[in-house]
Amino acid sequence: MLSKLDDSKLKLLAFTSRLVEYRGGDYLFRKDDPADDVYLIMQGEAEVMAKPDCDGEACTEKVILTRTSGDLIGEMAVISKQGRSAAIRARDGLKVLRIEGDMFVKLLTSNSDVALDVMRQLSDKLAEAQETNNLLQRQLATQVCGGP
Repeated sequence: MLSKLDDSKLKLLAFTSRLVEYRGGDYLFRKDDPADDVYLIMQGEAEVMAKPDCDGEACTEKVILTRTSGDLIGEMAVISKQGRSAAIRARDGLKVLRIEGDMFVKLLTSNSDVALDVMRQLSDKLAEAQETNNLLQRQLATQVCGGP
């Protein structure tokens, strides 16, 4: 994504964002937190966490996806202006470029190559979510019906 920016936009991004490091288990944000920043993973892995519906039982968060170097995190919430849809935590050491939400939107609206790259990443995430949903439905059908 950054390779598609000209020098002036890279400089502006450098002044309006910052490199942040997280230790394993640290949360970047939690579900329903305000969406004010986008994160670009520079090094390490981030875990997307979800808490299943447990009907009053004690529930623990589970890792549902992993994001790695070059992946964006939090862009959907910033674009849609909604709260975070999941919690994100560092798997081990994690370095991210934390980009202010307003600056991220300006990058998208002023640079079609960056916007196209983000759309491709969003499309990949949507396909991955659909695949995960299909897998979970098959597993549920197997448990309920006792067969494939």
